[in-house]
Amino acid sequence: MAAEVLDLFCELAAIQSPPGDERAVADVVTRYMLDCGLTVDEDDAGPRVGSNMGNLYARIEPTAEGEPLFFCAHLDTVPPTAAIEPVVEDGIVRNAAGTILGADNKSAVAAMLEGTRRVLAEGRPHPGIELLFTPKEEVGLNGAYAFDHTRLRARMGYVYDQAAPIGTVILGAPFSQAIQVTFHGRAAHSGMHPEDGRSAIAAASRAISEFRLGRVDEFSTANVGTITGGTAGNIVPEWCTFEAEARSHDERRLADLIQEMQDAITFAAGVAECDVETTSRKSYRGYRFAKSDRAVVLAAEALGRCGYEPVYELSGGAADANVFNERGLECVNLANGMTDIHTPNEHIAVADLEAMVDVTLALVDAAVT
Repeated sequence: MAAEVLDLFCELAAIQSPPGDERAVADVVTRYMLDCGLTVDEDDAGPRVGSNMGNLYARIEPTAEGEPLFFCAHLDTVPPTAAIEPVVEDGIVRNAAGTILGADNKSAVAAMLEGTRRVLAEGRPHPGIELLFTPKEEVGLNGAYAFDHTRLRARMGYVYDQAAPIGTVILGAPFSQAIQVTFHGRAAHSGMHPEDGRSAIAAASRAISEFRLGRVDEFSTANVGTITGGTAGNIVPEWCTFEAEARSHDERRLADLIQEMQDAITFAAGVAECDVETTSRKSYRGYRFAKSDRAVVLAAEALGRCGYEPVYELSGGAADANVFNERGLECVNLANGMTDIHTPNEHIAVADLEAMVDVTLALVDAAVT
């Protein structure tokens, strides 16, 4: 089994698939599902989210009573900066070319596909399985948001999208809001008439200096990710734009933090005699499970069958699970052993790839009544 899931993962990982350009890997995933005898439907999400693929969806009709399950993984990765050449060294898969590996999230794709293949090949009883593979998760969960979730018969599902040891069950993820801010000042020659200028960069800097950034409290974080402005070194900058975000597991704390940032922006604009435009938008909604919730109980049972003691944590990031939970489904994020994601050191153990196939099978088995 290790050879099958390893070969599939390496094939998928070697295909570059930055957000919006997932077509090649989608074709491989589609071919794999067709070879398993599945009917694959690709929706029209691609043009709507700016991708050359839509969401891939397949359903396997139940052969036993129980709780139908859906499994979801995303096909995009953060953009690689070089080729991807998966190699296995001492039981660990790495990229020999010195950029990302793409274990996030192709290790999940491989485990879910191989698990499904084994269910079918072994004739294992199951209460219904649905597979969903999405584009453009890394830039805002776009594919999942564009998918018509009412097509899912299952009300309970799983993503494997947490870089942590297998056995980690994510009970909650934060709410998030993004802010784009543009200060408008007045240009002037910085050497001859600086007093006539109004520096938009100075205004933006004042605002940012008042923000509480990093880990704000045990529930919340904030960040300024990009800043641009000005036209030349000898011109007082008449514009400056920056993008910021805040996250919190407490929705009220998030609202207070965003208001605090808005107040700092308004004050800085007034002091610098600049105008300011601010656009704020929800990035995604958070969620919180109890250990007693059915999807969590099923995950704990499956992990226990595979020899793992469940560990319960909260995540500081989002996954497609946020979308499905927002829409009234129960979707739990399980860690799958990937390590140092989004970096040139990204890697995953072959044993963990194999183990997540076992976890997939155990979830299906546990769902049978």
